[in-house]
Amino acid sequence: MNNSQVTQYKKMTETPVRRLICILAVPTVISMLVTNLYNLVDNAFVGRLGTASAAAVGVVFGHMAVLQAVGFMFGQGGGSILSRQLGAKDPDGASHTASTAFFGSLTLGCILAVLSACFIDPLITFLGSTPTIAPEARIYLSYLLISAPFATASFTLNNILRYEGKAMLGMIGLTAGGILNIAGDPLFMFALRMGIAGAGLSTCLSQITSFSILLSMFLTGRTTTRLSVRNILFSPAAIGNICATGLPSMLRQSLGSIATIILNWRSQPYGDEAIAAMSIVSRVSFFVFSMALGIGQGFQPVSAFNYGAGRYTRVRKAYRFTLVFSEFLMIGTLIIVSVFSDRVIGIFRNDPAVIAIGTRALRLQCASLLFLPATMITEMLLQSTGQKLAASILSSLRSGIFFIPLLLILSSLRGLAGIQEAQPLAYVCTFFPAVFFAWRMLTIKMPREDLPAA
Repeated sequence: MNNSQVTQYKKMTETPVRRLICILAVPTVISMLVTNLYNLVDNAFVGRLGTASAAAVGVVFGHMAVLQAVGFMFGQGGGSILSRQLGAKDPDGASHTASTAFFGSLTLGCILAVLSACFIDPLITFLGSTPTIAPEARIYLSYLLISAPFATASFTLNNILRYEGKAMLGMIGLTAGGILNIAGDPLFMFALRMGIAGAGLSTCLSQITSFSILLSMFLTGRTTTRLSVRNILFSPAAIGNICATGLPSMLRQSLGSIATIILNWRSQPYGDEAIAAMSIVSRVSFFVFSMALGIGQGFQPVSAFNYGAGRYTRVRKAYRFTLVFSEFLMIGTLIIVSVFSDRVIGIFRNDPAVIAIGTRALRLQCASLLFLPATMITEMLLQSTGQKLAASILSSLRSGIFFIPLLLILSSLRGLAGIQEAQPLAYVCTFFPAVFFAWRMLTIKMPREDLPAA
């Protein structure tokens, strides 16, 4: 290993765990907040165009989740493997893994964009559009398909940077794109009178910008891993290992996309207002949760790197600290959002029906989000340490296996109230399997003693 690699190794294995997680989490939290802020701003500006436009963003979100699923599968899968390779002092192997993940993500993103463009009208109907929402959704989605390959590759590049312990570099790329999108929305939508097409164009340009900045970090030698076509591993076993390790992320995002589509279908009888309200609630809830998620993403490289280096005591300390810290951060924010739920919903769409539906749903979400950090951090622990099956099971439970049946059953029994209650109840149900998986990993699967230093 060269000097910079040795320095990075010492940083990841010797820096006190709490300090290291905070160092890695701060840029990740900022990235998450900015990224989710521009999603909220997007909703707020689009909401000024009408309820159908606000609902169109929620409908298209199901397709965006598929793109995220591809990017996270390659990014989390490749990142977990390469971080353990770096912990085992194998930087060349890590570069092979990073290159395979990046080009795989870019290629699959291109394929998805072409297929979606060829079948865009039936796709929009499948995503849950009503006849009034469909024209708006088609315009918005058309622009996002242009940047789809860049979006999937950006998710992968950002995850590789995080798992290297270079979260600050990822933050630069994501925040630059997010700020560009926030500035672009009013410019394109209102100053240039493009309407919802302006929102789509702004998002498209921001994703291409983020991709360019993130890629430049690798091309200018600021990373430990090196991206090159010559480093691609064409071995089915290597590609399969990346995909299998990233499967929990793929399942989480894909099941989330399916759940969003079903949510839109079930909301259709209650009008565009219900679809718009549930879309807004999903975005706001994810923004609130993004702080805890950012802390968790600071934990992942610490867990993977030290597990690969045989520093199991540090992995356990990191897990406990991350769990307590993320819960502490969530409590105050959830109380505030719950108390002012009606005003929060009103920011995005000043429609009495949307506010009424969204307020109850958001308050239920706030109460249940306290159960989510334990599930999310346990899932990250399992994925970062290569526990593919356990991580995939827990991810599936959280994202769909509980939520989708609850949504179908409760919406049939309780109508709109059941739609509002399904996701919160799914979060609570998933908490209990997460406790079991965490206990099993920390007390049975993971070795008690650290490996001797090499």
